[in-house]
Amino acid sequence: MNKKSSNHKIRFSRVIVLCGFCFLATTSVAQTARDGKKISSDLFGLFFEDINYAADGGLYAEMVQNRSFEYSPQDHGGWNSYSYWEYISPGFSYGRLSVETNDPIHLNNPHYMVFEVENVGNVRFTGIAGVGFKNPGFDGMVVKANDNYNFSMFVRHLNNESISFHISLQNPNGDILAESNISSTSNDWKKYKASLIPSESCDSASLVVLATTKGKFALDVVSLFPEKTFKNRPNGLRADLAQVLADMKPNFIRFPGGCLVHGDGLGNMYRWKNTIGPIEQRKGQRNIWNYHQTGGLGYFEYFQFCEDIGAIPVPVLPAAVSCQNSGGTWRVGGTGQKALPMEEMQEYIQEVLDLIEWANGPATSTWGAKRAAAGHPESFKLEYVGIGNEDKMTPEFQERFKIIYETVKTEHPEITMIGTVGPFHSGEDFEKGWELANDLNIPVIDEHYYTDPDWFIANQHRYDSYDRTKSKVYLGEYASWGNKLRNAIAEAYYMTGLERNGDIVQMASYAPLLAKKGFTQWTTDLIFFDNVSICLTPNYYVQLMFSANQGDYYFDNVISKNEKDTTLAASCVMDSKTNDIILKMVNFSDKPKIMKVNLSNFKNIVPEAKLTVLTGDADAENTFKNPNNIIPEKRDFKASRKFEYNTPVMSLTVIRIKSK
Repeated sequence: MNKKSSNHKIRFSRVIVLCGFCFLATTSVAQTARDGKKISSDLFGLFFEDINYAADGGLYAEMVQNRSFEYSPQDHGGWNSYSYWEYISPGFSYGRLSVETNDPIHLNNPHYMVFEVENVGNVRFTGIAGVGFKNPGFDGMVVKANDNYNFSMFVRHLNNESISFHISLQNPNGDILAESNISSTSNDWKKYKASLIPSESCDSASLVVLATTKGKFALDVVSLFPEKTFKNRPNGLRADLAQVLADMKPNFIRFPGGCLVHGDGLGNMYRWKNTIGPIEQRKGQRNIWNYHQTGGLGYFEYFQFCEDIGAIPVPVLPAAVSCQNSGGTWRVGGTGQKALPMEEMQEYIQEVLDLIEWANGPATSTWGAKRAAAGHPESFKLEYVGIGNEDKMTPEFQERFKIIYETVKTEHPEITMIGTVGPFHSGEDFEKGWELANDLNIPVIDEHYYTDPDWFIANQHRYDSYDRTKSKVYLGEYASWGNKLRNAIAEAYYMTGLERNGDIVQMASYAPLLAKKGFTQWTTDLIFFDNVSICLTPNYYVQLMFSANQGDYYFDNVISKNEKDTTLAASCVMDSKTNDIILKMVNFSDKPKIMKVNLSNFKNIVPEAKLTVLTGDADAENTFKNPNNIIPEKRDFKASRKFEYNTPVMSLTVIRIKSK
């Protein structure tokens, strides 16, 4: 993410005015898909970054916070291995606990908890007695009556006595909602499982783990997952959040960031190998947004989610440099960028190559075998790899990027590489980034910009004059600094220009995607949520209306408007798979305005069409108290060869018309 935006000179394309109305462009009249301009079939998708608690405590369905006792003050001020765990000893029991590191499950997961239960008290007054702890999850665990929740933990005996455990879900009053018993017998680390089925629903439950017999033992990776994850995947995703993403029908998902990728210093770079394999072997670390990432939502889960919703995976790897804002240097203008020593570059390049083998290689290959062991013997069909994110275009960055790019291009010509041109829509990094792209003939360049709605209105023709012989563009991150309807409609206005220029703009994705209520580092986001509910912004509905109504051919001379009126924008595309004609009309004003549609040159139009419109007061927004304040309205529409459409105030209208 960039921390600010800058001005950019606007270049407008010419238009032809006829009787107060103007065709949107000047190419020949279209009759079939072949007569339209071929545009990217991957145009609209999603960008996911673990910011605003988007992963742990969000999309990732793990309910236990600090499950492996790896929280530390470096993650967040005041945190430590005991954070979010409350020591309890009901029935006047007593014992001791400590955090140790001398014999962990795995070196990537060094901390674990040691309990010594010295006395188990009387159950007469408390109903249950023992020594253990309680975890409230991420601001309370939401459980539903009669649903199954899968509990697991690793235990290792530190003496010869077997240990009995009582596992329960409890409400804030201490009433037991679900319970199970486990007996452990191993002197080696062993995973134990239990099913918990609550008798009633609760949105503020806690998990309680009690040792109910004397003894000394080590405990780690205490986990609780709803069985009903998205697609019922183990170690899966929160079903309702994943579904609103799937509803958008994105053509691709870019992950895992964002500034998260190159990290806060070299030691904080996101290394994909740390995020695959069993969760107890994954390496958690500080999040650049000042909290902890477990790696539970890792590369396997990202790729699996892409496959589950039919989206192309677009992983982004560091360009062997850290974020220029490392150490908070953005506050003083940077630059905190650090570069891997050149003697480490060969090893790092191999890490990039190993990713491609992990994703696409046969199950008999070294890294393909690891993918197969995780349950996916088939290729993930990786097509794109991004290198770098919003990087400062220093000589160190350019040198390392060039080495990575040329090696991957040689070893894997089938992979489309995506470069970067810094965090702004113009300026020194932008210009240097494009110079590098031109020198290396990089196939796709990632542009980012966050700015005000007026900029998006003024720059709707930004890509009209881009050189079609140069790199294609991935608009990887953009937003108009707000979640009011006017922000969303300004973005819709701009997106019609992305469709018109879909021959040069390969992909586009709004950012950031997710934000948890009360835990936002970035205030303008697409989807807000808490543990119970989801608040979809007007911006979300705009993205949904474009993404779920994509085409692969663009047509001029279909929608006309008063060209002098800069509050109107429109586009017409066709989905060649369905032969549907899709009209998008935007009115960024406080008055209804007419647009004219001419479908005369399309064959076999079906009059019965579908219309979706998003409209309302410019300053209206959705909130948790009123999440449906601004939502699209769907209705039937009667299309004809020629018709006028009166666009509502501050609106986006999509009309989908079938042709035989």
